[in-house]
Amino acid sequence: MSGKDRIEIFPSRMAQTIMKARLKGAQTGRNLLKKKSDALTLRFRQILKKIIETKMLMGEVMREAAFSLAEAKFTAGDFSTTVIQNVNKAQVKIRAKKDNVAGVTLPVFEHYHEGTDSYELTGLARGGEQLAKLKRNYAKAVELLVELASLQSSFLGLNAPLLISSQSWMRESEKSSIG
Repeated sequence: MSGKDRIEIFPSRMAQTIMKARLKGAQTGRNLLKKKSDALTLRFRQILKKIIETKMLMGEVMREAAFSLAEAKFTAGDFSTTVIQNVNKAQVKIRAKKDNVAGVTLPVFEHYHEGTDSYELTGLARGGEQLAKLKRNYAKAVELLVELASLQSSFLGLNAPLLISSQSWMRESEKSSIG
C-alpha cells in the first residue's frame, strides 16, 4: 500500500466518527452501484435473449411471407401496380415510448393500425384467400420488425450505461478491498 492512499488525520473521537460516517457512505454508494449494475445486467440479458428469439422467428415469418407472395402472384396475377396506385397513407404506424431501467431511459417502439383496410375487396374475383393470407403474413413480419427494432435500440442504449456502472462498481470494490 502506498503512502498517498492514506488519509492523514489526528487520532481523536471526532475524527473516528467522521471516518466511520465516510466509510458508511462509501459502503452505501458501492451497494447502490452494485444494485444498479445488477438491474442493468438483468435487463441486458433479457433483451439479448428476446433479440435472439425474435431473429430466429423472423427468418421463419419472412420465409412464409415470401412464399405467400409467390402464391398470391400465381393465383391473382400481378397486383403490385394496383396496390402502388391506391396507396394514400400508411395503415401501420409506429409510436415511440420511453422505458426507465435503473435511471437509464430506453426507447420502446410499438406499432398500431390507423384507418381501415382499403384492400378488403382486392382479389375478390380470384386469389382472395391467398391475398388475405399474404396480408396476414406481412402484418406479422412488420410486427416482428418493429419489435426487433425496439429490442436492438434498447440493447444499444443499455450497453454504454451498463459498462460505466459496472466499471464504477468494480473500481469501488477495488478501493474498499485495498483500504
